[in-house]
Amino acid sequence: MRVLLDANVLVAAFATRGLCEAVFEVCLDSHDIVMGDDLLQEVAESLRDKFRVPDGTVEAIVRLLQTHSQTHIPSTIDDSACRDPKDLHVLGLASAAGADCIITGDKDFLTLGTFESCRILSPRQFSDLIRTASGQQEAGRGG
Repeated sequence: MRVLLDANVLVAAFATRGLCEAVFEVCLDSHDIVMGDDLLQEVAESLRDKFRVPDGTVEAIVRLLQTHSQTHIPSTIDDSACRDPKDLHVLGLASAAGADCIITGDKDFLTLGTFESCRILSPRQFSDLIRTASGQQEAGRGG
């Protein structure tokens, strides 16, 4: 599955322990992560400014994300696509990359539910989806 992890999920994955970290690890291991330069910059700035993560650590995180993702240039999206114009680049990135889902904690995105053919899920919804799919695969194998 092609997944776009929103900046808030990526920042939480690196700045805190918990669900976002687990979701990131699953995506890193089993899915194709979609990335864009604006998204990388937003993650780096948040880690530096809000969480006071040292520059060297931020640079290592950015390199990790660049190495384990597919970088795309966002498509131009109509301003009416979402309430917050600052979020248009994420929708444009999902569109350009053909993402299957956006994983976010942003309520502006979550209220959309879908964008084009891309599902918009909270980290919990994505985790539940993966757990359900994994259980169905196990049941199909008789185990």
